[in-house]
Amino acid sequence: MSNTDPNSQANGPVNKDKNIPPWKRVRTFKSETPGLAAVFAVLGLVIFLLADDPFGVNMLAVALLFAGLAVSWNIVGGLGGQFSMAHSVFFAVGAYTAANLFLHFQVSPWISLLPAAVLSAAIACLISWPVFRLKGPFFAIATMAFTEVALALAMHFTSITGGARGLSVPFKAGLENMIFRQRWSYAVLMLGYCAFALIVMAVITRSRLGYYLQAVRDNESAALASGISVIRTKLAGMAISAALTGMGGVFFVMYVRVVDPAGLLSLFDIGVKIALIAMIGGIGTIYGPLLGALLIVPLDLWLRAFIGGKLPGGNLLVLGIILIFASLFLKQGMHGAIKAMWAFLMRRKP
Repeated sequence: MSNTDPNSQANGPVNKDKNIPPWKRVRTFKSETPGLAAVFAVLGLVIFLLADDPFGVNMLAVALLFAGLAVSWNIVGGLGGQFSMAHSVFFAVGAYTAANLFLHFQVSPWISLLPAAVLSAAIACLISWPVFRLKGPFFAIATMAFTEVALALAMHFTSITGGARGLSVPFKAGLENMIFRQRWSYAVLMLGYCAFALIVMAVITRSRLGYYLQAVRDNESAALASGISVIRTKLAGMAISAALTGMGGVFFVMYVRVVDPAGLLSLFDIGVKIALIAMIGGIGTIYGPLLGALLIVPLDLWLRAFIGGKLPGGNLLVLGIILIFASLFLKQGMHGAIKAMWAFLMRRKP
């Protein structure tokens, strides 16, 4: 008598690896590689086509920067469910680290990426550990308070931040200084940052840490009962998220070359904006923040340029309407809407 399962021929081979953990049985980063490669190729082609349009290239560069920041936030905010408003602090830490090392010690911004990431992650763990015991809106309010404290400190320590006047990075063009004469070079730079953030997000989503973060997000009590260290998982997610955000600050300061506390630590322009981009694009998804940034950032810049001057506050009015529409009708963000539309079209395809 054969030992073969009678259902194996009809339903496929029997899974003999039932004891393998879920993070080893599901799709890995290798399955995401074709999609990521296609996204990077398309964005690279768009940069090439816009190379002679300074406004378009600038718009795309800023959009890709905020896409990388939103992807970074999505690691702890989307996968971990921790609605942090303190990411502008990590963004400012990265920017000030690179600016001071460049101005005082002539350290290349490429080298500054590492200390900026490490310092941002350390500060993130330091300020997050006491407030991770808070839940829901109380955690968001606490992180907002840290942003205001950081703004006051930045205004006080003028030797590091330049105070209200800010810091100005001299124009010394060269790849080693991360300063270029052509605008399209910055767009390529921001594409590299966004690509790195997307790759990290894809790897974490399919890893043990990613599943731990999602378990903590869905039910902390059940995750704790399953043997997951909730605080350690949150701290790991926040550290990685903050490190990527700090790296984004390095790219930003070398792009604009003039930074001040009010701009870097702006609660709405940085902290809230990157969270809303992730939410509109699709919170907890890999490509959602990129979709949200490619919609919101160019639209915001275009509205400021063509409507803000004629109708003060008009750009904020239009963005507010979009946010309301997305909250009411796009429960899973743009990523979820596109997937649902694609599934509908495939069902109708003969």
